[in-house]
This record gives sequence, structure tokens and C-alpha cells, in this order.
Amino acid sequence: MSTTKIIAVVGATGAQGGGLARAILADKGGEFAVRAITRKPDSGAARALAAAGAEVVAADLDDQASLERAFSGAYGAFCVTNFWEHFSPEKETAQAGNMARAAVAAGVKHAIWSTLEDTRRYMTLDDPRMPALHGKYKVPHFDAKGEADALFTAAGVPTTFLATSFYYENFIGFGMGPKPGPDGVLTVTMPMGNATLPMIAVDDIGRCALGVFKQGVTAAGKTVAIAGDRLTGTQIAAAFAKAFGKEVKYFDVPADVYRSFGFPGADDIGNMFQFKRDFEDLFSGPRDPALARVLDPALQGFEQWLAVNAAKIPLE
Repeated sequence: MSTTKIIAVVGATGAQGGGLARAILADKGGEFAVRAITRKPDSGAARALAAAGAEVVAADLDDQASLERAFSGAYGAFCVTNFWEHFSPEKETAQAGNMARAAVAAGVKHAIWSTLEDTRRYMTLDDPRMPALHGKYKVPHFDAKGEADALFTAAGVPTTFLATSFYYENFIGFGMGPKPGPDGVLTVTMPMGNATLPMIAVDDIGRCALGVFKQGVTAAGKTVAIAGDRLTGTQIAAAFAKAFGKEVKYFDVPADVYRSFGFPGADDIGNMFQFKRDFEDLFSGPRDPALARVLDPALQGFEQWLAVNAAKIPLE
């Protein structure tokens, strides 16, 4: 009888879940097997996972019963939400509750909840430093996840809270890479002042999550904060300049200006950067790459990641 433990991976065709699915499939130890949870089991990404050896199972985060079926028989569950799919913090929190309750109902022994800080613990809604959004949040895509931590605790599922960081891949697919300024020079624009921005590759999030599962239930109840690098805007621009072989500048735009840029979620992202800047010790401090490297010996610094991925970053 096989002793391989099944890890049910929510969002297995996405960023973080995909990183974990790939990490398990590549792991030579063979302690775990992947059950890839997706709404679209017939998608190209799902078929690719199946071809690589994953079990692909359909479930919907809005349907707790489907999650209970998908988690059934699994040792572990990796739980993650995608705020940018719907821009609703209430929906994100509801989905987290569905996963927490489904994990308990299915008898999951160890869950990982991919979370972030609830910024309202550190500033009131009427704090004038940044506007409140949706009437009851400061940084909606942070606050909803942080609020949902309590749902996993209340449900009683043994949970490790994985506090993640800004993806390096945001420079590829989220429009945050260098863009030509009025003078034609490539410019990285963020309202970060001289504060450090913790960042990480999605594959390293996956490998860190695998490292947490390897620690077993002794990691339950703990918050594990991860980053692959911590760089200032000036250092990020210098890394880009080295990778592209041309000048790249850092523009420390005021947070109010960033919030006014008009792209979907600009106010949320502006508040996010400002929170990371104004509460640098609280946010960046615990995200020590040396600690993440214990979980993921292959952890990539930003320059290391750029050496492989710079050509994927659009510069217009």
C-alpha cells in the first residue's frame, strides 16, 4: 500500500498553487503526490499537470461541498484565493471560510493558508495617512486575507499561515515593470521611498510551501513569512539596469499620485505600497530570505531570477 501523502492544491493552474504543484512533482523524495484543484479541469494548464503526473480534480471556491469532495482523502491542503479575479474582499473571505470548513470536514491533517497582514490592526480606518477603501478596508487584498486567518483557526484545521511577498512575476504580467519616462529612460515607479520591498518568485513560494508540509503538523499554528530578496526601489532599478544593459531609474512617486493612476485596483495597490513603506519594520522585517532559504535551498534572489526572466518583461 502506498504511503505517499496527497496534497490538495487549490489554484494549481495559477501562480502560487502552480508553484507548489511543480515543486511536488519535481521533488525527488516522493513523499507527496499532487491533487490539482481547478474550476477548469479541461484547460491546457490542467492537462499539462495531468500529463506531468498530477491528479486533476474539479472544484469551485464558492462551493464548499465541491471542496469537501476535492479534499477527501488528502493529507494536506494548500489554500489560496485570487482577489484580482473579482476585486471583492468579501468574496475572498467567504472563499477562505469555505476552504477552512471543507478541510475540517474532509479530515485534512495539515493546511497551509496563503495570507497577508490585516493592515487595520496597525491603523484605524479614519487614519488620514491613506484613504479607506470599500468603506471598511485600508488594503483590501491584504485585509481580507488577514481577516480570514481566524476562520481557519475557528474551524479547527491545523494550519500554517504562509505570509507571502510581492511576486517577481508582477514585473512580467501585472504591468509593474520598467516603462519609458518622458526622457525615454526606463523607469520603475513605486511609492516606496527608501524602504525595502520584499519580493519572491512564485516557484519559490511553491518550494517554501513544500518545505512547510515536510515539517509536518509541528508547523501548524505558526506564521511563516517568506521573501527571496528585500530591495529598495533604487536597488531594483539597478538590478534591471544590469539585466537589460541600459539605464533604469527609480521614480518614487507620491502615494496619492499612484492611487490616481486609474488602472483597476490602483487605489488598493497604492495603499499596499504605502503600507509596506510606512510599516517597513513590521512588514519587511519578518520576511528574511535567510529563513525562507531553510525551507527552499534553491531560493532565488532578484538578480538571479532576472538573469533567466528579463526577456519576458515588456518594456513599453
